[in-house]
Amino acid sequence: MAIEIRPASVFEDVRTLIGPKSPGANVCWCLSYRIPSKLNNELRGPARGAYVAELCRAGTPLGVLAYDGDEPVGWAAVAPRSDTSFARSRKIPYVDDLPVWSLWCIRVRPGHRKKGVSHALIAGAVEFARSHGAPAIEAYPIDSGGARVDLTMAYAGIRKNFERAGFTHAADTTSVLAGHPRVLMRLDLR
Repeated sequence: MAIEIRPASVFEDVRTLIGPKSPGANVCWCLSYRIPSKLNNELRGPARGAYVAELCRAGTPLGVLAYDGDEPVGWAAVAPRSDTSFARSRKIPYVDDLPVWSLWCIRVRPGHRKKGVSHALIAGAVEFARSHGAPAIEAYPIDSGGARVDLTMAYAGIRKNFERAGFTHAADTTSVLAGHPRVLMRLDLR
């Protein structure tokens, strides 16, 4: 399987990865960290997908997608930290004043897992951030200590995958997912 990473700008492909099976469902659409909490709570059902469609039409990719041929098989959300709720987080600390980018969600479609897609997504998100002038990129993965992590909550990624991609531990956090602590991992892009 040859994985190609492309900017996440085609709404239909984005919907394939992060949209619900039922259009009326109140799923994340990977908006929870991207938009202010008040707006996130106001957008219900189909309005969430419509909001993502508008973001795609606006021309700024929401992250990156992994493709196997023409089939979208993976998603990674990446953006300047200042444009996310991590900019105001009390649980995820700041390391310094660099205008870092955040990589906060990785999703691989069933049937395509355990084939290196998440590693390709991390590398693609790093290159996407670098190509947009990011001096560094951060991620906030789960540090499970090798314990199994529920797939629903594994969207933040696993520490060892970021270490494999060259990220280093930059800080502990007070954030916890699925009973596991999250750590702040960083890769300098300068």
